[in-house]
Order: sequence, then structure tokens, then C-alpha cells
Amino acid sequence: HVQLVESGGGLVQPGGSLRLSCAASGSIFRADVMDWYRQAPGKERWLVVRITSDGTASYVEAVKGRFTISADNAKNTVYLQMNSLKLEDTSVYYCHAKIRTISGYVSDYWGQGTQVTVSS
Repeated sequence: HVQLVESGGGLVQPGGSLRLSCAASGSIFRADVMDWYRQAPGKERWLVVRITSDGTASYVEAVKGRFTISADNAKNTVYLQMNSLKLEDTSVYYCHAKIRTISGYVSDYWGQGTQVTVSS
């Protein structure tokens, strides 16, 4: 059984910063991919940033230069540093991972979501 636990959301003023964390636990051999998605009220969930097991990161244009993803592979944990936050960054942020388990299976897992609210 694999579980993703997120933390770090909250309320911040425009221009402020937050750091999200997502820790994967369970029978994990490796996290092949770890992502952050976000979903605003009444809108679809969409991919914000991705990091692969070799450390390659990719960002959507809307967050380039402001968000930074990093990973601690030994801890199966991914971090999202969000700087220069804007009102439109307000969303529930979900951690997603494609996990290769010790038994060799690859499956998708989601965290419970953490609310990020940018407001003055």
C-alpha cells in the first residue's frame, strides 16, 4: 500500500511564498514521476510541474520562474517552492506520483490535496 501525504498549504498575500511537501510512504521501490496538479473551484485539475526520477523538471508557462520543484529521492519526498504568488495561483494543490512498488508494479497515486489561497 502506498500513501501520499501533503503539507504546507495556507493563506498568503500576493507576492508571498509557500512551500508544499509531498511524502510518499509504503512498499516503494522508486517514484518514477512526481507531479503537482492544481484545481480551482469549478475548473478542471491541471498539471503544474513534474519531476522525474532522474531529476528532470518541467513547468507550465504560468509558473515558470516562480515555482521550483525539488525531490529527495531517499525520502521519496517532493517539494514545491512557490514564490511571487499571484491571486490566480489560488487552488487546491494535489500531489500525484507514478510509483514503482517493490513487487514491480507501477501505479498512480494521489494525495488528499492542500489548499493554497492567495489573497490580500
